[in-house]
Amino acid sequence: MYKNTLLNCRFSILYRIFAFDKQYVYQMRKAVTLYELNQLVSDTIAASMPDEYWVEAELAEIHEVRGHCYMELIQKEPFSNTPVAKATAKCWKTKWMQIRPHFERITKQRMHAGLKIMLKVHADFHAAYGFAWIVTDIDPAYTMGDMARKRQEIITVLKREGVFELQKELVLGMFAQRIAVVSSANAAGYGDFCNQLECNEYGLHFDIELFQAVMQGEQVEQSIIAALNAINERIDDFDVVVIIRGGGATSDLSGFDTLALAENVANFPLPIITGIGHERDESVLDMVSYARVKTPTAAAAYLIGHLAEVLARVEDARSQIVSYVRRRMEHEKLRLNALSNKIPILFSAVKVSQTARLNSLFMRTVSAMNRHLTAEKHHLDMLSAALFPSVRRRITAEYHRLEMLVQRTDAVNPDILLRKGYSITLHNGKLLRDVRSLRVGDEIETKVEHGSVRSVVKAEE
Repeated sequence: MYKNTLLNCRFSILYRIFAFDKQYVYQMRKAVTLYELNQLVSDTIAASMPDEYWVEAELAEIHEVRGHCYMELIQKEPFSNTPVAKATAKCWKTKWMQIRPHFERITKQRMHAGLKIMLKVHADFHAAYGFAWIVTDIDPAYTMGDMARKRQEIITVLKREGVFELQKELVLGMFAQRIAVVSSANAAGYGDFCNQLECNEYGLHFDIELFQAVMQGEQVEQSIIAALNAINERIDDFDVVVIIRGGGATSDLSGFDTLALAENVANFPLPIITGIGHERDESVLDMVSYARVKTPTAAAAYLIGHLAEVLARVEDARSQIVSYVRRRMEHEKLRLNALSNKIPILFSAVKVSQTARLNSLFMRTVSAMNRHLTAEKHHLDMLSAALFPSVRRRITAEYHRLEMLVQRTDAVNPDILLRKGYSITLHNGKLLRDVRSLRVGDEIETKVEHGSVRSVVKAEE
């Protein structure tokens, strides 16, 4: 219906321009001013297209000037970015102040480039400013449907790739205290997140490192992916990743519903918690993440609760260990008491047994010693009987040998020689054998049988 109407409008415009009465033909031959020509087109369009039309289009550009909204509309070929139609649209301030809040309240986002919308427009040609479509209404339900369709297409692709549930299969470490945060440094939500962790009621400690990213607008996808890549390069330094966006408007969240971002989050090796801070339906990013909370503060509470639960388990285990040790100690104490009561009885029995054993050993030792002493005494008697004759013979032989030695000693005894008239001369207490060893003035001693004589050597005359 829209196409037929527009086609009829085109024919009507051509007809009015080239088939009007002779007066206009005459004027054209005479030449008209540009204003007159534009006014003619304006009158023709106003007369030929008095109705309003619902139009499907994509926003190529949108901006506000003094409360008025100016849009650049575009239509692309299916499965291609090649534009097949372009048009300018305007929404005057009085209408825009009604349309924009209603659209944002329903869709939970601002209108931005790349968004598909359905507009109610009527044609307007101004002699000074040219042609434009004047916007009188925008249907937010159409945009919501298009967003849902895109979201479902992304979900279908992720499930076909087998990555949609990958994050859910991860396990958040028991002591998840090293947190990589993807957020804007100036976001109020980031400050709330940090304050919540630092001031937790349990006194738990968390190490937080920020990886800055753009969390609103067209750069959301590339910025968050870059932050995740930076975290992945230091994957061993962290236990969990938190993507938070809060403290601002909840509009313009389409950047979180992209295939590339969802694939990066789904395939990330660490659990990712999202706290994007909006109340609308879950984004694709929320769906593929390990856990989704509504606000940055809730993300902090989630991590505190997890670590507090671990702390409670540790405390419970400690209590169980203490209780077990106490029960074991009581059991062992009772066992020791029972053993201590048995010790005197056992000791008495052991003492009697060991005393009897020692007495038996003593008697056996005495008997063995007596037998051994008797045997050794008999052996000694036999040795004595055999030893005496041999000793007598040996003594006799040695006595004879000593007599021979005495005789030989007497033969060389100096006293015997002196008694025979010999003398012995000593020099310096030594036997003098050679007179050539003497010097004039030397003193020598000559021993005889009865006494000795000292002499001094003099020179020969």
